[in-house]
Amino acid sequence: MRAAALFWKTAFAIALALPAAAEAPLVALNTLNDSKGWEAVGKLVLGDRGFCTGALIGPQLVLTAAHCLFDKETGARLKPEEIKFLAGWQNGRAEAYRGVRQAVAHPDYAYGGEDALDRVADDIALIELDQPILLPGVKPFAVGRAPGAGERVGVVSYAQERAETPSLQEDCSVVDRQEGILVMTCDVDFGSSGAPVFRIGPEGVEIVSVVSAKADLQGQKVALGSGLEIPLKALTKALKQADHRPGNVQVLSGGQASGSAKFVKPPATEAP
Repeated sequence: MRAAALFWKTAFAIALALPAAAEAPLVALNTLNDSKGWEAVGKLVLGDRGFCTGALIGPQLVLTAAHCLFDKETGARLKPEEIKFLAGWQNGRAEAYRGVRQAVAHPDYAYGGEDALDRVADDIALIELDQPILLPGVKPFAVGRAPGAGERVGVVSYAQERAETPSLQEDCSVVDRQEGILVMTCDVDFGSSGAPVFRIGPEGVEIVSVVSAKADLQGQKVALGSGLEIPLKALTKALKQADHRPGNVQVLSGGQASGSAKFVKPPATEAP
């Protein structure tokens, strides 16, 4: 796609122009003391198909990536009973275990299509748990405005080869923001989809984006996330309008998959 090619050329040019600032390394949150304050980040187990990362933004609401609601092999929508949220999952135990009542994707998200990059901006979903998590040690996060280019952010995520313990990267940067997509230097991998991107401000920790994918820009690893203001009003309204029967997954628009949106790698011809 011409727009996608232009995006990648511009983003990569900006990345080359930035100073080579040292990013904070990933730190495994191996102990209860390490993970204090991050207990509301959890592992989303997707049946036997893998996992994503999600975070509580309310006692019964989990924010994650929309593509996590789909089987990456077949494109079929996962049934809510196939999804489990393990809050604060760490070395074989969780602060809370919950099933899923229903889930909705961003109204403009379409799983599948020719260009995975075009789906990143809307790759956001809201999951309603079957029961709220009301533990005093598991505090949902506030949601803030999306960051701009040059801002510093952080990420807490699970991923392949670190699926049993969350990892924190306290400091990475937003390389660029255009066409509704954030390009970040944060270290993500398979399983990091849906991970919360944080900003620490005067009011404390806020979620400001959600990891959608990782990409390789001629050897430079970057993370991609939604650059939109997180549309909680639209997603919350969709949850209220959805049928509350068990097993309900609502995707308000979009088609079937022709491939996975989880990770994208621009063709070499699209790079400068």
